[in-house]
Amino acid sequence: MNIKRIPIEKIELNTGQIEGLPANPRQWTRDDIDRIAASLKETPELFEMRPCIVYPHEGKYVLLAGNLRFCGACQNEMKDVPCCVVPRDTSIAKMKEIVLKDNGSWGAWDFDELANKWDDLPLTDWGVPAWNLNGCTGGGEGDAEKKKTEILSGLQYDPLYYEPKNKPELRLADCINDEKFRAKIATLDEYQLTDEQKATLRMFAYRFLKIDFEAVANYYFFNATEEEKKAIERLRLVLVDNGSLGGFIEDAMIRISDLSREEALNNGDED
Repeated sequence: MNIKRIPIEKIELNTGQIEGLPANPRQWTRDDIDRIAASLKETPELFEMRPCIVYPHEGKYVLLAGNLRFCGACQNEMKDVPCCVVPRDTSIAKMKEIVLKDNGSWGAWDFDELANKWDDLPLTDWGVPAWNLNGCTGGGEGDAEKKKTEILSGLQYDPLYYEPKNKPELRLADCINDEKFRAKIATLDEYQLTDEQKATLRMFAYRFLKIDFEAVANYYFFNATEEEKKAIERLRLVLVDNGSLGGFIEDAMIRISDLSREEALNNGDED
């Protein structure tokens, strides 16, 4: 298997043009290309040591491996790139193996070593994950989830409360702007519609109502009666913290109630 430099214009990405060989399954982003292009400029000899792998096809060469390096070379306006040319008699099965094994990830990063001994280098720019919750040593999915849980449990949340300087004078009706809604439903009289059709379209038009949730929160806190508060909570218009959660609610759309979940289910009151 020989290695030679091949002009950029003679090389094609694997898009499935070789019969029996699917398109390259690997994906990358513009940021990935930017990083590899910078890496090729900084360490060009690495490209020579790890050339692209290509297969001759219809007067050109199809990339089997090294797609991202090739894209980085194109961005750097290189004239040619080092390539390892696969023999023409190579089987489709062998080419599939080359494509997948070159794109595969082997082993796992030791993040303690990276953090303690390699942190003086631009790891992210070089394609090395400086920290990855899913990449903890041990490899198993359970270990990764355990690591996530340990990290998240150590985070401290500082509750943030907003309280206006002056008590607002609000009516419940002030918390909603129905101007556009009314304009929309007024047009229904222009059409020959049944009462049922108008009623249905009126419900569709409710999406034009604009709720001022900050006003709702202020009204709830300063002006609402106890019955109004219960109704507002039931409609999930505000977040309610009774103090036991330290200001943090994991599910931002639940109503904190004196009723236990079991009691709510027994009463048929669970949404």
